[in-house]
Amino acid sequence: MTALSIAFRTSRISSCAPIRVGIRAFSSTVKASKMKVVPVLVSADNYAYLLIDEPSGKAAVVDILDVEKVQAVADKEGVSIVAGITTHHHQDHSGGNKTLVSTYPSIPVYGGFDVPAKTDLVEDGGEFTVGDNIHVRCLATPCHTKDSICFHVTDTSNKSQSGGVFTGDTLFLGGCGRFFEGTAEQMHASLSKLATLPDDTVVYNGHEYTAGNVAFAKTIEPDNPAIGRLFKLAQENKVTTGLSTIGDEKEWNVFMRLDNDAIKRATGAEEPGAVMNKLRELKNNFRG
Repeated sequence: MTALSIAFRTSRISSCAPIRVGIRAFSSTVKASKMKVVPVLVSADNYAYLLIDEPSGKAAVVDILDVEKVQAVADKEGVSIVAGITTHHHQDHSGGNKTLVSTYPSIPVYGGFDVPAKTDLVEDGGEFTVGDNIHVRCLATPCHTKDSICFHVTDTSNKSQSGGVFTGDTLFLGGCGRFFEGTAEQMHASLSKLATLPDDTVVYNGHEYTAGNVAFAKTIEPDNPAIGRLFKLAQENKVTTGLSTIGDEKEWNVFMRLDNDAIKRATGAEEPGAVMNKLRELKNNFRG
C-alpha cells in the first residue's frame, strides 16, 4: 500500500524535497491545509483516494476497492470516513462499496446509475459537500462507461487553493480511457467538458498509466515540448497522479488536442470524432 499526501496552497511547504513541475511544487509531506487529497495505491496501478476536509477531520473515499487499506490510511491521517464517491461501476473502482456501506452503514455513497451499493444517485450538475468546506460538483462524462461521473472539488473556505478533479478512467495523465460503452464522439465531448474547468485544476486519475501514455504521445506529436516535460515527470516520479493540471493536459495530452495539425497527420483524419477514434485505435495497438 502506498499513500502520498498532496495539498495545494500558499502557506509554507515542509523541508522535504519537493517535486517541481513548471512553477508548482509538490511534496510528500505538507503542513496543514484546508483540503487535502491522499492517493492510496490499492493494486499495481490502481488508485483510491481520501478527500480530506482538514478543519472538520472528515474525509470521503473515492473509488474504493480495498476498505481495509484505505481505512489504515484514514487512521494514519487522523480523519473519519463520512462518504464514498465512485466514478464508475467497474469493479476496480467500485469493488469495495458493499464492504464500505456495511462497515459504515450511515454514510452516503455517491455514484452514477450503474454503480453498485450506492445510496445517492448523482447526475450531471449534481452537487454535495464533504465535511464543512469541500464543495463537490458532478460532471457526467460517458464513454468509458455510460455511468461515468467526474467529480470537481473545491474548498469553499480557501478560494486561493486550486481545485481538483477525480477523473476515474475518463482522463489520465497524457491519455484517456478505452471506449467500452461509448463512442469516440462521446469521449471527445467528455474531455472537452473537462477542458472547461479552470486550468489550475489538479487531475487525480484512476490508474498509473503515465509512462505508457507519454511513450505513445511521443510517436504522435514528437515535436511538442510539453510532451518532453511529461516524459521527464514520468521518469522522475513513480506516482504521477496529482502532478498535472487541466492546463497541462491541454498542452501534452494528444486526446485533448484533436485540432492539432501534427495529430491530424498522424491519424490521417480531420473531423474530431474521426481523429479521436484513430488515436484510440493506435493506442490500443501500441506496444512501445
